[in-house]
Amino acid sequence: MWKFTFIEIVISCVTILTVLYYYSVTKHSYWRRKNVAGPKPLPIFGNFLDVVFMKTSLAEKLCDFYQVWKHFFVKDFTTFTDRGLLVNEGVDPLSQHLFAIDSHRWRRLRNKLSPVFTSGKLKQMYHLLCECADHFEKYVIDLAAKGDPIECKEITAKFTTDVIGSCAFGINMNALTSEDSEFRNMGRKVFAPSFKDGVVRTIRESLPVLFKFLKIRMISREITAFFVNSTAETISYRMKHDIVRKNSDQIDFELTDELIAAQFFVFFFAGSATPATAISFALYELAQNEGIQDKLRDEIQEALKAHNGSLPFKAIKDLKYLDKVFQETLRKHPPVPFLTRRCVNDYTIPDTTVHIPSGTKIFVPVLGLHYDPQYFPDAEVFDPERFAAEAVQKRPAMAYLPFGDGPRNCIGARFAIYQTKMGIINILKNCKVSICSKTKIPYEIERTTFGLAPVGGIYLNFTNLS
Repeated sequence: MWKFTFIEIVISCVTILTVLYYYSVTKHSYWRRKNVAGPKPLPIFGNFLDVVFMKTSLAEKLCDFYQVWKHFFVKDFTTFTDRGLLVNEGVDPLSQHLFAIDSHRWRRLRNKLSPVFTSGKLKQMYHLLCECADHFEKYVIDLAAKGDPIECKEITAKFTTDVIGSCAFGINMNALTSEDSEFRNMGRKVFAPSFKDGVVRTIRESLPVLFKFLKIRMISREITAFFVNSTAETISYRMKHDIVRKNSDQIDFELTDELIAAQFFVFFFAGSATPATAISFALYELAQNEGIQDKLRDEIQEALKAHNGSLPFKAIKDLKYLDKVFQETLRKHPPVPFLTRRCVNDYTIPDTTVHIPSGTKIFVPVLGLHYDPQYFPDAEVFDPERFAAEAVQKRPAMAYLPFGDGPRNCIGARFAIYQTKMGIINILKNCKVSICSKTKIPYEIERTTFGLAPVGGIYLNFTNLS
C-alpha cells in the first residue's frame, strides 16, 4: 500500500494546480492569439467567474456577451452538428439522451423517434390531450374558488406531467389528482435549485477532462434508478402483452435499457417542464397586460362557440392571436436561453480570416438574440403583434430560436406547442389572471438552473368568471 508524506502530497497538489493553470491560460488565450476581440478571460474560470460563484446566471452572462460582442457570433450552423455536451454513460446512464449524444448515434435515434412526433401522430393523441386538459380545467376552477394566490409553475407542471405520461408513454401519472405522484416528485427534484448542481455544471463545462476523471454525476442515483426501473417495467409490460412497434431503420449500436431510459428521461422532462414554463410565463405576461388577455379570451370564446364548446384539433391552429401570444412569450422567455454546438470540422467564418478548429465549442445566446433591439425594438415590452406575418417577414429567421433550428432542432416542438396552447385555453376560458402582492415584477432569474426559471416561482390571482 502506497504511503505519502505531507511534503509529497503538497508537491502533488501544487503540480496539479500548476498544470491546470497553464492549461487554462493556453486554452483561454486562443482567440487573443488569433487577434479576435472579446472579453478578457481569467485563468481557470475564463469569462465565467461570476457564474461560478452564482452572482449571475449563465443565460444572463451570455446575453451580456452578445450585446457587446454580437458581431463575432457564427451564423452558419451547418458545420456544428454536435452540441458539445459531455456524455458519460458509464457513470451517468441518463446523460446519453437525444439532446446530448454525438451526431452518429443522434442521427439514427432521431430517425427512429421522429415518427412519434408527426402531425398525424399528434392528431391521434389529441383526444388524450383533451382529457388531460379537461381534468386541468376542473382543477384550476377549484383552486381559483379558494381565493388564494396560485403558484403557476407547480399547477401547470402537474398538467404537463399528466399529458406527457398519457400521450407519450401510456402511463397515468396522477400528478393532478395525487400530491404523491412519483413522476411529479421526480420532476421537482430534477429542477429544484441547487448550489451543488450549479458548481458541478460549471466544472463539467470548464474542466471536462477532470469532470470525467473524477466520475462526477450530474443526475442523482435516485433519479437514475427510478427511470431505469420505470423503463424496464414498461418494456416488460409491452413484451408481455405483445405491444411492439415496428421500425425498419437499422442502427449499428446496442439499444440498451439504459439508453432507452435516457430517452424516456429527456422526453419526460422536456415534455413536462418546457410547456409548463411557457404556460406560466404566458400567464405572467397576460396578468400584466389586461387588454391583451381580454382580446385572447374573446378569440377563445368565439372559437368555442363556433365549435359547440369543444375545440377540434384543427381549431387550435386557427387561433391566430393565441399563436402570436405564444410566440411572444417564448421570445421574452425562451425555454432554452442558450444553445451549444461543437465544431466537427475545421471551419473558417465566411468573409473573415477567423478560423475555428475542430472540437471547438460555441454558445448561441438565444436570450441575447431575442432582446436585440435591431430585431425586436423595445424588447422588454410584451407585444404579440411582433409576430404578425408582415413583421416576421422583415426579420432574419435566425433572430428567433425558441426551439433551435436546423436538423438538431427540438424534436417535440409541435407537441409542446399544442400542449402549451391547450393549457392557456383551459385557464383563460374560465378564469381571469391578475398580479398579486406575491408577484415579482420583474422576476429574478434562478442562477443554478439550466433554463429560465424565476426565483420563488410565479404567483398570480385566479378569478373564476362564472
